[in-house]
Amino acid sequence: MITAKTDFPDEKELLRACLKQDPRAQRTLYELYSPKMLSLCIRYVGERERARDILHDGFITVFEKIESYNGSGSFEGWLRRIFVNTALMSLRKGDVLKYTEELSESGKELTVESSVLGNITSTELMRLISTMPAGFRTVFNLYAIEGYSHQEIAKELKISEGSSRSQLSRSRMWLQDRLNEKGR
Repeated sequence: MITAKTDFPDEKELLRACLKQDPRAQRTLYELYSPKMLSLCIRYVGERERARDILHDGFITVFEKIESYNGSGSFEGWLRRIFVNTALMSLRKGDVLKYTEELSESGKELTVESSVLGNITSTELMRLISTMPAGFRTVFNLYAIEGYSHQEIAKELKISEGSSRSQLSRSRMWLQDRLNEKGR
């Protein structure tokens, strides 16, 4: 998916050049994908400067491991996986979920007034998600945005499935409270 004008006619040619460590190809790849990957990083860590560090680390990994992309599935999906894993490694270093605990399901129904949802832009929603506490944000991103199961989240973050469910429930309540406050 080459959308910008480049010296490379298609993604396959760009990737071949990156495999040969062509600096122009690497720069083109960076310019094509860095805006989306930076947004992904910000979603996980909530801070632009820290997200830029993760972006940098992620692209180093991409260029070191580009030969492992075998062409099955989308290249962007492969990239996303690297950047999610890079963000998770950064969060693990900070022991972001160290104090998570399981909660019994409260049965509390999540409700947000439809007028509030109709008046919030995707940019505002993503900004709000970026201000969530780190544990909530991490599990919410993995589950609601990346589509991971609680079993996969538990394995990635080295927590129990119950803790993953609890963090997701808490994140939803947190988000509901903020959306309802916005509607007042």
